[in-house]
Amino acid sequence: MDKDQHRPVLTGLIALVGVAVVIGLLGGLAVMVGVKATGLDGTSTATDESATPSSFNLPKPTDTSSLVPEPSDEVEPGTGEETSEAPAEAISLSATQQSVSPMQQIDLTGTYPAGEGAVLQVQRLEGGAWSNFPVTMSVSGGTFATYVQTGNLGPNQFRVVDTDSQVMSNEVTVTVG
Repeated sequence: MDKDQHRPVLTGLIALVGVAVVIGLLGGLAVMVGVKATGLDGTSTATDESATPSSFNLPKPTDTSSLVPEPSDEVEPGTGEETSEAPAEAISLSATQQSVSPMQQIDLTGTYPAGEGAVLQVQRLEGGAWSNFPVTMSVSGGTFATYVQTGNLGPNQFRVVDTDSQVMSNEVTVTVG
């Protein structure tokens, strides 16, 4: 009897390992050729000399705080009174409904031209103080829209506040009941 006939499991295992190594080498070679062909290795395969290789570089952050005008309260000489100039780009809020039933949808819409991307917090006047209502929204294209629901009967006053700059909108009143 031959020496290999006594160990068929070992012979099969060695053959299996050999095939796995060959398949791994061929697969690795295929991946390397594919990466090179698609240009993912950082070199360009384009024949156009003006082509720039693609990259993933994020721009460096810049300080934008100097771009936001600070509100100014100035005292005019001789008057002794403070004058507060309203910002040219204020938040304008409106409510579609003037009165609703309890828990009926109240649509709040508005404009905030200087607030692209700003997050606005809805507030409601409760007992003489403004409280955050559990609704926020983002400004997109200088406009915003959301809705609120409340079971609080009677007149409800709402406003929105920019969570970063604390700029406030006008107040709107909706009667619930």
